[in-house]
Formats: sequence, structure tokens, C-alpha cells
Amino acid sequence: MTTSSDFPRVHIATDHAGMELSAHLVAHLTAKGYDVVDHGPKAYDALDDYPSFCINAALAVVADQAAGVHALGIVLGGSGNGEQIAANKVKGVRAALAWNLSTATLAREHNDANVVAVGGRQHSVDEATEIIEAFLQEPFSNDERHVRRIGKIAAYENTGKVIA
Repeated sequence: MTTSSDFPRVHIATDHAGMELSAHLVAHLTAKGYDVVDHGPKAYDALDDYPSFCINAALAVVADQAAGVHALGIVLGGSGNGEQIAANKVKGVRAALAWNLSTATLAREHNDANVVAVGGRQHSVDEATEIIEAFLQEPFSNDERHVRRIGKIAAYENTGKVIA
């Protein structure tokens, strides 16, 4: 039997183009037992600036992980591109743009991505939900080659030096 402790805490943020999908995901994932933290926006504004919402969600993922809490993030937009870029500016975040089940699961399995970006205008609500659930449920493989590669990315992020 699966319990809510089996699920990661989920930090979610969006821009105006992803608000309908975000509201659906908050309700859907909460009903499934996930602890969902909504980083906004709280109201529709076609001129909103998504970076602050996405960066705050990414910061919360990193803070939870540093505290030993199993946490992942979701950032949504029209395409998901800008939101992914914003989240990736947070030290310790590996945000992946997922557009199908394969890219979602490989982001976790091979890259230990801790944030997924999805374009709300690119998918139906059901399709986007399936992609996000695949991301949230896929474990990292811990395969040595993937650990080594992620370590090289982290080394560059922390030192500015490229390791061959």
C-alpha cells in the first residue's frame, strides 16, 4: 500500500498560461496524497513575470532536499522553456523540459532532475498530468555513469571549473 510518506513534497509554480493546469495539478496531486506547495501566482495576470514564482519553487525544492525532505518541483508555462531556464538558475536545481513520457522518466532516471517543466499550451490537461506523474514516480537509477556526470555538472556549478 502506498502512503503519503512515499510521495515527494511537490513545489509548483506557473505563469498565466499554466494557471488552469496548475490548479488541476494542485487538486489532483493533493487528492493522490502528495504534499503540494503552490508558489503562485494566486490570480491570473496576463502580464505576470513568471521568474519569481519559478525561482521560489526551485529554491524551496533545494531547501527541502538540503533538510533531508524528499521534494521535487513542477514549473509550468505556455511552452515551459522560460520557466525551466528560471528554475535552472537556482544552485542545485536540475530542471528538465518534458514533452512526453520518455523525456519525463529519463529526466529522473538518468539526470536525477529535481524540477520538471511542462508547457501548458503544448498538451491537454490529461496528457500533461500523465507526463508529470511519470516524472514524480520515476526514481533515479544511481547508475555510476549518471552519478559521475551529475557530479561533473555540480562541480562546474560550484567551482566554475570544467572537469573532463
